[in-house]
Amino acid sequence: MIVDPTSADPREIAKLLTSVVLPRPIAFVSTLSLEGVPNLAPFSYFTVASSTPPVLCFAPIVRRDGTKKDTLLNIEATREFVVNIVSEDIAAKMNVCSGEYPPDVNEFAVSGLTPVASDLVKAPRVRESHVNMECRLLQIVEVSSKPGGGSLVLGEVVRFHVDGDILKGDTVDPGKLRAVGRMGGATYARTTDRFDLERPK
Repeated sequence: MIVDPTSADPREIAKLLTSVVLPRPIAFVSTLSLEGVPNLAPFSYFTVASSTPPVLCFAPIVRRDGTKKDTLLNIEATREFVVNIVSEDIAAKMNVCSGEYPPDVNEFAVSGLTPVASDLVKAPRVRESHVNMECRLLQIVEVSSKPGGGSLVLGEVVRFHVDGDILKGDTVDPGKLRAVGRMGGATYARTTDRFDLERPK
Protein backbone atom coordinates (compact mmCIF):
# COMPACT_ATOMS: atom_id res chain seq x y z
CA MET A 1 0.00 0.00 0.00
CA ILE A 2 1.20 3.51 -0.80
CA VAL A 3 -0.34 6.53 0.92
CA ASP A 4 -0.04 10.09 -0.38
CA PRO A 5 -0.58 12.36 2.64
CA THR A 6 -1.34 15.34 0.40
CA SER A 7 -4.52 13.69 -0.90
CA ALA A 8 -5.55 11.52 2.07
CA ASP A 9 -7.97 12.45 4.84
CA PRO A 10 -5.89 14.03 7.66
CA ARG A 11 -7.72 11.90 10.24
CA GLU A 12 -6.69 8.75 8.38
CA ILE A 13 -3.10 9.97 8.35
CA ALA A 14 -3.28 10.52 12.11
CA LYS A 15 -4.56 6.97 12.59
CA LEU A 16 -1.77 5.62 10.40
CA LEU A 17 0.93 7.55 12.25
CA THR A 18 -0.28 6.55 15.70
CA SER A 19 -0.57 2.91 14.67
CA VAL A 20 3.04 2.66 13.46
CA VAL A 21 4.98 5.07 15.69
CA LEU A 22 4.71 3.04 18.88
CA PRO A 23 4.81 2.41 21.70
CA ARG A 24 4.85 6.09 22.55
CA PRO A 25 5.75 7.25 26.07
CA ILE A 26 3.27 9.52 27.78
CA ALA A 27 4.01 13.01 29.08
CA PHE A 28 1.43 13.65 31.79
CA VAL A 29 1.76 17.43 31.80
CA SER A 30 0.60 19.62 34.65
CA THR A 31 0.32 23.38 34.22
CA LEU A 32 -1.21 26.34 36.00
CA SER A 33 -3.21 29.05 34.26
CA LEU A 34 -2.62 32.74 34.99
CA GLU A 35 -5.91 32.61 36.93
CA GLY A 36 -4.49 29.84 39.14
CA VAL A 37 -6.47 26.91 37.70
CA PRO A 38 -4.45 23.67 37.59
CA ASN A 39 -4.54 21.67 34.36
CA LEU A 40 -3.46 18.07 33.85
CA ALA A 41 -3.39 16.31 30.46
CA PRO A 42 -1.55 13.39 28.78
CA PHE A 43 0.41 13.70 25.52
CA SER A 44 1.89 10.75 23.65
CA TYR A 45 3.93 12.76 21.18
CA PHE A 46 6.76 12.92 23.73
CA THR A 47 10.49 12.25 24.06
CA VAL A 48 13.90 13.46 25.30
CA ALA A 49 15.59 16.15 23.18
CA SER A 50 18.83 16.66 25.11
CA SER A 51 20.63 15.47 28.23
CA THR A 52 23.06 18.41 28.54
CA PRO A 53 21.09 20.37 29.54
CA PRO A 54 18.20 17.97 30.20
CA VAL A 55 15.43 18.90 27.78
CA LEU A 56 12.07 17.23 27.16
CA CYS A 57 9.80 17.82 24.22
CA PHE A 58 6.15 17.05 23.59
CA ALA A 59 3.66 18.13 20.96
CA PRO A 60 0.12 19.28 21.81
CA ILE A 61 -2.12 18.84 18.78
CA VAL A 62 -4.53 21.52 17.54
CA ARG A 63 -8.14 20.58 18.22
CA ARG A 64 -10.53 19.81 15.36
CA ASP A 65 -12.15 23.21 15.81
CA GLY A 66 -8.75 24.88 15.31
CA THR A 67 -8.22 25.93 18.95
CA LYS A 68 -5.16 25.29 21.08
CA LYS A 69 -5.23 22.95 24.05
CA ASP A 70 -5.30 24.48 27.54
CA THR A 71 -1.88 23.00 28.30
CA LEU A 72 -0.26 24.91 25.45
CA LEU A 73 -2.08 28.15 26.32
CA ASN A 74 -0.92 27.86 29.94
CA ILE A 75 2.69 27.21 28.92
CA GLU A 76 2.64 30.15 26.52
CA ALA A 77 1.41 32.34 29.38
CA THR A 78 3.56 31.06 32.28
CA ARG A 79 6.58 29.48 30.49
CA GLU A 80 6.68 26.50 32.85
CA PHE A 81 5.20 23.04 33.34
CA VAL A 82 5.76 19.65 34.96
CA VAL A 83 6.05 16.31 33.16
CA ASN A 84 4.81 13.42 35.29
CA ILE A 85 5.50 9.82 34.26
CA VAL A 86 2.49 7.49 34.00
CA SER A 87 2.74 4.09 35.68
CA GLU A 88 0.19 1.29 35.49
CA ASP A 89 -1.30 2.22 38.86
CA ILE A 90 -2.46 5.66 37.64
CA ALA A 91 -3.20 4.79 34.00
CA ALA A 92 -6.98 4.84 34.46
CA LYS A 93 -6.89 8.25 36.18
CA MET A 94 -4.57 9.56 33.44
CA ASN A 95 -7.17 8.46 30.90
CA VAL A 96 -9.84 10.50 32.71
CA CYS A 97 -7.65 13.57 32.17
CA SER A 98 -7.54 12.95 28.41
CA GLY A 99 -11.11 14.23 28.04
CA GLU A 100 -11.91 17.67 26.67
CA TYR A 101 -12.78 19.93 29.60
CA PRO A 102 -13.41 23.70 29.78
CA PRO A 103 -10.41 25.81 30.89
CA ASP A 104 -11.89 26.38 34.36
CA VAL A 105 -12.02 22.65 35.14
CA ASN A 106 -9.32 21.23 37.43
CA GLU A 107 -8.39 17.77 36.11
CA PHE A 108 -6.74 16.89 39.42
CA ALA A 109 -10.19 17.12 41.03
CA VAL A 110 -11.90 15.29 38.16
CA SER A 111 -9.43 12.37 38.22
CA GLY A 112 -8.87 12.13 41.95
CA LEU A 113 -5.11 12.64 41.58
CA THR A 114 -3.28 14.74 44.17
CA PRO A 115 -1.53 18.03 43.36
CA VAL A 116 1.63 18.72 45.34
CA ALA A 117 3.73 21.88 45.27
CA SER A 118 6.79 21.93 43.02
CA ASP A 119 10.12 23.38 44.13
CA LEU A 120 10.97 25.78 41.31
CA VAL A 121 7.87 26.20 39.16
CA LYS A 122 4.32 27.17 40.09
CA ALA A 123 2.67 24.26 38.30
CA PRO A 124 1.85 21.41 40.70
CA ARG A 125 3.25 17.89 40.47
CA VAL A 126 1.23 14.65 40.58
CA ARG A 127 1.89 13.01 43.94
CA GLU A 128 0.93 9.54 42.70
CA SER A 129 3.48 9.68 39.85
CA HIS A 130 6.85 8.06 40.68
CA VAL A 131 8.79 10.61 38.59
CA ASN A 132 8.10 14.34 38.20
CA MET A 133 10.21 16.70 36.12
CA GLU A 134 9.81 20.43 36.66
CA CYS A 135 10.42 22.30 33.40
CA ARG A 136 10.96 25.83 32.20
CA LEU A 137 10.05 26.62 28.62
CA LEU A 138 12.93 26.93 26.16
CA GLN A 139 11.05 27.19 22.90
CA ILE A 140 7.77 26.49 21.14
CA VAL A 141 8.00 25.54 17.47
CA GLU A 142 4.68 25.79 15.65
CA VAL A 143 4.68 23.00 13.08
CA SER A 144 1.14 23.60 11.84
CA SER A 145 -1.83 25.67 12.99
CA LYS A 146 -4.31 23.48 11.08
CA PRO A 147 -6.66 21.11 12.95
CA GLY A 148 -4.55 18.05 13.73
CA GLY A 149 -1.40 20.13 13.43
CA GLY A 150 0.85 20.66 16.37
CA SER A 151 3.44 22.68 18.23
CA LEU A 152 6.69 21.24 19.59
CA VAL A 153 7.20 22.35 23.18
CA LEU A 154 10.80 22.18 24.43
CA GLY A 155 11.34 22.52 28.16
CA GLU A 156 14.50 22.35 30.26
CA VAL A 157 14.21 20.13 33.32
CA VAL A 158 15.19 22.24 36.33
CA ARG A 159 14.30 19.69 39.02
CA PHE A 160 13.81 15.91 39.08
CA HIS A 161 11.67 14.22 41.73
CA VAL A 162 12.19 10.44 41.75
CA ASP A 163 10.58 7.99 44.17
CA GLY A 164 13.46 6.30 46.00
CA ASP A 165 11.59 2.99 46.01
CA ILE A 166 11.96 2.62 42.22
CA LEU A 167 15.70 3.31 42.08
CA LYS A 168 18.33 0.71 41.26
CA GLY A 169 21.62 2.42 41.98
CA ASP A 170 21.54 5.79 40.24
CA THR A 171 18.93 4.81 37.63
CA VAL A 172 15.26 3.93 37.66
CA ASP A 173 14.36 0.23 37.66
CA PRO A 174 11.82 -0.17 34.81
CA GLY A 175 10.32 -3.20 36.55
CA LYS A 176 9.43 -1.01 39.51
CA LEU A 177 8.42 2.06 37.52
CA ARG A 178 5.95 0.03 35.43
CA ALA A 179 5.51 2.84 32.91
CA VAL A 180 2.84 2.55 30.25
CA GLY A 181 3.01 3.56 26.60
CA ARG A 182 0.39 4.59 24.10
CA MET A 183 -0.45 2.44 21.12
CA GLY A 184 -3.09 3.27 18.49
CA GLY A 185 -6.68 4.11 19.40
CA ALA A 186 -7.66 3.14 22.94
CA THR A 187 -4.82 0.62 23.35
CA TYR A 188 -1.91 1.02 25.76
CA ALA A 189 1.21 -1.07 26.35
CA ARG A 190 3.06 -2.23 29.45
CA THR A 191 6.83 -2.15 29.65
CA THR A 192 7.21 -5.54 31.32
CA ASP A 193 8.27 -7.54 28.24
CA ARG A 194 11.85 -6.43 27.54
CA PHE A 195 15.01 -7.76 25.90
CA ASP A 196 18.64 -6.63 25.70
CA LEU A 197 20.83 -5.93 22.68
CA GLU A 198 24.43 -4.85 23.21
CA ARG A 199 25.51 -1.99 20.94
CA PRO A 200 28.41 -2.76 18.59
CA LYS A 201 31.83 -1.74 19.91
